[in-house]
Amino acid sequence: MQIRINWKYCALIVIDLVIAVYLVFAMTSWNKPDETPRLCNKVEINIEDENENGFLKTAEVKTLLEKKSLYPLNQRLENVNTREIENILLKTAFVKTAQCYVTTEGHVNLSLTQRTPIVRVKAENGEDYYIDDNGGVMPNTQYTSDMIIVTGALSKQYACKYISLLASTIMADDLWRNQIEQINVLRDKTIEIIPRVGDHIINIGMLPNSRFPEKRKNIVTEFVQKQLQRIELFYKYGLSEAGWNKYSYISVEFANQVICTNRDGQKHQIRPIVVAQPAPQPETTTTTDEKTKVEGEKNKVEEQPKKQETVKKEEKKESASKKEEKAKPKETPKKNAPKKDSKPKKDDKAKAKAKDTPKKDSTPKKDNSPKKENTPKKDNKSKSTDKTSKGKKP
Repeated sequence: MQIRINWKYCALIVIDLVIAVYLVFAMTSWNKPDETPRLCNKVEINIEDENENGFLKTAEVKTLLEKKSLYPLNQRLENVNTREIENILLKTAFVKTAQCYVTTEGHVNLSLTQRTPIVRVKAENGEDYYIDDNGGVMPNTQYTSDMIIVTGALSKQYACKYISLLASTIMADDLWRNQIEQINVLRDKTIEIIPRVGDHIINIGMLPNSRFPEKRKNIVTEFVQKQLQRIELFYKYGLSEAGWNKYSYISVEFANQVICTNRDGQKHQIRPIVVAQPAPQPETTTTTDEKTKVEGEKNKVEEQPKKQETVKKEEKKESASKKEEKAKPKETPKKNAPKKDSKPKKDDKAKAKAKDTPKKDSTPKKDNSPKKENTPKKDNKSKSTDKTSKGKKP
């Protein structure tokens, strides 16, 4: 038997083998990495708000990385530890966020955002530091910025929890951000504000307390906004007419009233300063009660002289009537008049005399004088009537 070879089939197998060998060779040769080392040829450091805040500069970042032997310039890219560079930069007091990455061109980029301080604290115990917008403490540096200064008796804990909220509320308002230049904390935690315009001090009272952060933030911001609004109204309707330098001390500590102290030390109370129709408070009711009491006393004092005048007029009328009665002539009783008509006249005269004379003297006159005089008169009348009757008889 003769064996037949299928040349076509064999040719296809050979071609497939050649193609497979070529592909393997191509893949291994072309994907072979470059054994020459790649070095970092450039380092770019980008700091946001560098011109505004100025607490962190590129030179300071460079020196910090050089001290830690982590500055990547002219180093192999495979040896650059980006994560460690980020952690070291975040540990600094002025860096808020940090990102480090390597590009295909052999560059190492650093993107930084720095913390923004809102107040500078100079406590009476000698501490000098900054407070950022998140309530964190920042150390003092050589850089000086135009911001609010806080002085007085305060600790770092109180500054981080309460002064940071007060300062952030002030910085959120365009008017008060430019008007207030200093905040003073007294020993009883009363807050005093010193403005740029006007030679006076403003007392806003004590900030409300709370141990819960969210509640503390809400009540403190609401309190500060209300007090600043009251001061703004007083600026518009009070100091604009009286003058910016008339008062040395202004207190809005208590609700619905503003207490001002003159340069000579005299205090003036101005109220009410109403803000957005507040609910009625017990203080207003007490003031109205006091006003009504004072008005009632004034009316009583005014009515007393009137009553005295009316009493004097009545006394004068009575005395005049008594004089007229005394000046009248006494009327003699008529002969033919009945006895019944004469008695009431005598009684009236006796009453009038009793009014003129005191009570002690009136009693004996009634008992002695009229009875003795009336008895003989009655006898004479009877005799006269008898004579007339006898003369008429035939």
